[in-house]
Amino acid sequence: MRSPEHLLWTGFRGLDPSEVDLPFRPGGVILFARNLDPDPLAGPARCRHLIDALQTRFGSDLPLAVALDQEGGPVSRLRPWTGPTPPLRQLWKDSGPEGCAAWGRLWGEGLRLLGFNVDFAPVLDLWDGHPGAGIGDRAASELPAEAARAAGAFLHGLEATGVRGCLKHFPGLGGTTLDSHRGLPALADTQLVTRNAEAFLPLAHPDRLVMVAHLRTPASGALPASLHRGSVQENPWGLQGRFLPDDLEMGGCTDWNWDDRVRLSLEAGHQWLLVCQTPEGWTACAEAAGRLPERLWAPALAASRSMRRHLPATVPFDRAAWQHWLARIKAAASQATSRSAS
Repeated sequence: MRSPEHLLWTGFRGLDPSEVDLPFRPGGVILFARNLDPDPLAGPARCRHLIDALQTRFGSDLPLAVALDQEGGPVSRLRPWTGPTPPLRQLWKDSGPEGCAAWGRLWGEGLRLLGFNVDFAPVLDLWDGHPGAGIGDRAASELPAEAARAAGAFLHGLEATGVRGCLKHFPGLGGTTLDSHRGLPALADTQLVTRNAEAFLPLAHPDRLVMVAHLRTPASGALPASLHRGSVQENPWGLQGRFLPDDLEMGGCTDWNWDDRVRLSLEAGHQWLLVCQTPEGWTACAEAAGRLPERLWAPALAASRSMRRHLPATVPFDRAAWQHWLARIKAAASQATSRSAS
């Protein structure tokens, strides 16, 4: 069945299948802490049961894309089970590309056991030390070449396990001072925008997921880059990818109504519509997509279905394998802490 609602990569409420009340059939889902039982014994198996049920419910035609934000450090949805883990900047500074690759592989192995096939990581924004932009040590380096090496190593380890990564937040939030969850940050310096984008160029290709930031640049005019075709499909660096906007419920794009947000996203060249936080938001997004003419959503639907067709098959959840993985994660985190302190 061809429907624009399949373009949604949506959040949802509930920890168990019976609690998931989505009034449409998304093409992808993203889990947050609200969907994960923090109990370290019961939680992982409960998560896998939920994901298996979502695959049965929504993935009968094509595999459902199932994502998590699992970077390590401050953005770690698995933290209740794993404890604290190092951010990308610490990995890069203390152990270079080898450490970044090792942690990418570790996260990928755990995510596969849980049933995830996409990780919205790594971050390619440039580190600037600014506390208000929501990036901080999620970013590896202030240098584009180093940021690309760190993220590329993490991505190589992650995708070696079969879990897809996602480059974010193109064209880069380095140098911004406002968190795009709260409002629309802006960069007035074209050279800085280009410098930020340089980190993405070595890692992008037509089949790579690329999340686009809600960020105003000189090129995007009054629009955020996420809603501007000249910053997405027709970006000046020729970067190619499977584009999706950052969460369309974030403060960086709420000045536009849902009809405009969805229309502009598809006109910009996005293959997915990411909407994460509230039932009102994901329902409004689906309804806005349904009001558009088919010519606007059909190309994106074909592209997103192509990606789903090649998602990896799930592996069985094995409690002994999970406990072994968990022990390795905690040992690696302890070693990273010791290395950083020395």
